[in-house]
Order: sequence, then C-alpha cells, then structure tokens
Amino acid sequence: MAHKDAGNYSAKHANSRLNKEIAQAVESKAVGGEITCAEASRIAGELHVPMGDVGVAIDLLEIRITKCQIGLFGYGDKKTGIEPAKTVSSELEKAVRDALVNGRLPCAASWEIAERYSMPKMTVSSACEALKIKVKPCQLGAF
Repeated sequence: MAHKDAGNYSAKHANSRLNKEIAQAVESKAVGGEITCAEASRIAGELHVPMGDVGVAIDLLEIRITKCQIGLFGYGDKKTGIEPAKTVSSELEKAVRDALVNGRLPCAASWEIAERYSMPKMTVSSACEALKIKVKPCQLGAF
C-alpha cells in the first residue's frame, strides 16, 4: 500500500488473524512504527515462516515497511533507493526475462537471481529499471 495508506494497512487483510509469535517479533524490531525489509526478512528466517506471513502481521499492526532491499520504496524524500543501470549484461537480462510472470519480475525471483549470480539485490532491480520491467509482487505484500 502506498504512503497515503499509512495507518490503514490492515484494510487489505479483513479476514486475516494476527499470528502472535510473528507479531511479537515484529513489535520487538519495529522502531517508531517502522520496520525495515531486511529486519522483516530476518524475522521470517528466524521463525521459519513465509515472508508473506510476516508482511500480514506488519500490516495488521499498522507498521510501515522501510528500506526495501531491492530499493523500490521506503527511502524517505528520495522515495526509491535505485537508479536504472547504465548497462545490463546479456546474462542478467536473460535471467530476468526468463523469470518474468505476466511481464513482471516477482521480488522473490529478483532475490534468487541476485543470489545465483552473487550480486547485490539492488543490481537486479537496477537492471529491471533500465529494462523497464516492474518488480511485483513484493514478498511482504507491500506492492
């Protein structure tokens, strides 16, 4: 949900129940009503739960996600943390295009590509910006 939706993130989960264990972990890591994407990812790993479940808890708690690990949102006035790549290798472009679902690159696929090629996650999203490919959906459900 967009910044304008702040304070109403839970609206998209009308029929969801708050997982108390996840909620406790999220609340312990949130600062000033915000939690970073990296912290949410760590919680998912530590609790062995899908990132989407952590995202639901974050939304139900009305906590804002910041500093997207692929640079798409949560960077204050700058909005995003990425710029389009000046060049994109043919190997990276092929990997991105092969992973597209309905013309978009799922966030999870961008992470897998980054890991496969031992590159920063933002390198993949920067390539997507240059190739005019949208990254969606977010693993946490933010977009």
